Parts: sequence; C-alpha cells; structure tokens
Amino acid sequence: MSRQFTGSKLIVASHNQGKVREIGKLLADFGVEPISAGDLGLPEPVEDGDTFIANAKIKALAAATRSGEISLSDDSGFAVDALNGDPGIYSARWAGPSKDFNVAMKVVKDKLDETGENASRSSSFICALCLAWPDGHTESFEGIVRGEFTWPAAGENGFGYDAVFTPAGYNQTFAQMDPTEKHVISHRADAFRQLINACFPKP
Repeated sequence: MSRQFTGSKLIVASHNQGKVREIGKLLADFGVEPISAGDLGLPEPVEDGDTFIANAKIKALAAATRSGEISLSDDSGFAVDALNGDPGIYSARWAGPSKDFNVAMKVVKDKLDETGENASRSSSFICALCLAWPDGHTESFEGIVRGEFTWPAAGENGFGYDAVFTPAGYNQTFAQMDPTEKHVISHRADAFRQLINACFPKP
C-alpha cells in the first residue's frame, strides 16, 4: 500500500510558477497549500537522471531533505515520435538559458522538417510525479496524453509546448483550450489521478 500524505503544507519542488499554479488547482479539494521551492530559496538540483521519473525523484528528494517537509516534484516534457522521443527529458533545455519556449517550439518544427514532409507528427506530453518524505521514502507516478505536433503555434493559455500540441480527439491546442478543460485531460491530470488515488485520503 502506498504511503499516505498527511498535513496541509506541500513543498512543490519547482521554480516554475505555471506548474505551481496547476498543482495548486489539482490539489485544491484536499486543502493543500502548495509552496514553491523557489519561494523558499531552495536551489535547483542537477537533473542527471535518464527518465522523467528519475529526474522527478531527484528534485522531490532534494526539496524534502532541505525543507524537512513532504515535497512533490513534477518532471514533464514533450516527446515527438519522429524525433525518437525528443525533446523528452530535455524539453526545458531546448528552450535555452532564457527558457524561451517560442525558440524551443521552432527548434522542434525545424527538426521535424528535416525528417521530411511525410514525417509523423504524433507526439505526447508525459508527466512524472514524485512525492517524497524527509526520511527518503518516495511514491512515483507517470501520466501521458497522446496527440499531434501542430504548426503554427496557436493559443495564449498554458505554457511550455502547449501551443504546438493538439490532443487526440480535439481540434484545439492545449494553449487554445480553457484551462479547466485542459486540466481534465492533460498528462499532469492523468498522473495526479494516480497520485491522489494512491496517496491522498478522500476529502
């Protein structure tokens, strides 16, 4: 049986305020107060894992150890089939030092063009979650949503690669969707459903 989350304070092991806001909404029913690692001045650890889950564990354990509180990390990314799963775990790095995802999305487009006109546009968003305790215990989950790379980028909502991803069965990108609709079907929502079912008591 998975270890249960107790308490009301949760350190979100991220300096990305977009992620912190989404996590806060997804856990709102449980009375959880999300506090970002950035707000606590915690440093960002080196993410040298070779999978989303490995990197999520690195971040969650670093935050839990330094803060002495239960911590949650999200490691997510955009994976394009025709690019052998890239940018994958390097999704943020493709945005460069300034974390400009307009640059990152254009890089994906250019690399897809290099593979030929008939290259598959099939792609996925993947989200790994790790809940870590100060004693080193962790619980990990991975969610996924399939769809297609879309160009040109469209939409003003969301963040990261949302503007170039159209989920299967929809005709809008994540960035064009109402955030409430996106939260229902996203990779992060999938991972959170698993996390909540395993580790959070029913409200």
